[in-house]
Amino acid sequence: MTAMLASVNSLAEALLVEAAAVDIIDLKQPARGALGALDIATVAEIVRRLQPDSCVSATIGDLPMQPALIVPAVQAMAATGIDYVKIGFFPGGDWLACIESLQVLAGQGVALVAVLFADTQPDFAIIDVLAKAGFRGVMMDTADKQLGSLTRLMSSDELEQFVDRVASAGLLSGLAGSLRTEDVAGLLQLGPDYLGFRGALCRQHSRTAQLDVTQIDKLREHWRALAC
Repeated sequence: MTAMLASVNSLAEALLVEAAAVDIIDLKQPARGALGALDIATVAEIVRRLQPDSCVSATIGDLPMQPALIVPAVQAMAATGIDYVKIGFFPGGDWLACIESLQVLAGQGVALVAVLFADTQPDFAIIDVLAKAGFRGVMMDTADKQLGSLTRLMSSDELEQFVDRVASAGLLSGLAGSLRTEDVAGLLQLGPDYLGFRGALCRQHSRTAQLDVTQIDKLREHWRALAC
């Protein structure tokens, strides 16, 4: 069963999403970039206020792929008590050095999720490297939100190959990136572990606007109808 992830940027939004029984509450600040991070203190406060059984993930921000920057950011975010730490694998930098450094944290029990970006044409071979390093999951997202939905940047066949390869590596797979209600039916058929949303749940469908409970309910109803 594919789970639903909703990205939130505040305690108020986190509580709203929790009340709507969304499967994964994802903490980030869209105004700061594709994977803009919330302040550590804010994340820690949100974790304290949510129910203990709520599943929470958070991003570390749009950071260059340099171990000296990535590792401390992951350590600080993991210390807040979230369930998953999301790390954007942006072009440039030293991916392999970052993965090697993060392997130590994975061995200590930190649940790491790598985020790849469809508009940067990532090499799926990195999935096996991430699995060997102890990552828990790999997500396909979009970096430039002006380019439209993930489904416009990658074909259904390409997304299926991604989901299948992640599953074959024994990792969780996620799909996100300006996803719309009309994208859900096709993506569910691919069998990802979760689909991530932000803009589709906001007023005027703007990812930097506030979440709208009406939009959340509409998406949930559409999702349930597809499952019938």
